[in-house]
Amino acid sequence: MYREITKTWQRMSKNRSAEIKSLGIMLRTRPTIERVDRPTRLDRARRLGYKAKPGFIIVRIKVSRGGMRRVKAKAGRRQKHAGIVKMKANVNVRQTSERRVSEKFPNLEVLNSYFVYRDGRSAWYEVILVDKCDPSLIDYMDLAN
Repeated sequence: MYREITKTWQRMSKNRSAEIKSLGIMLRTRPTIERVDRPTRLDRARRLGYKAKPGFIIVRIKVSRGGMRRVKAKAGRRQKHAGIVKMKANVNVRQTSERRVSEKFPNLEVLNSYFVYRDGRSAWYEVILVDKCDPSLIDYMDLAN
């Protein structure tokens, strides 16, 4: 069943279907970091360790794409190679999204994350978080370690 979900998702994203476009429109109106009830891509979430039980939390995050910019110097002479644009981060967008979510939810541990949508300005990821203190997950966490 999950294989069919994967094939359907790949077909929709390759053909730029109306469902994907409506998903993009919906995501642009939502907050930057929000907790969601269920994963958008159930197959991918299950492959990465998500279980539909208490203690597993899905958070969707929007991260801006593109290079970074340094603040331009206000005083003094302008350097020929000031290094304001064309700066690149040493981490990718997915790692940035996981770090921001872990800062927002400090009592939860990041299990994994997966790609949801991307447009010209932003990329959306869903991050799977685990509450290690949840009593229903104590046996699960013992098996994972």
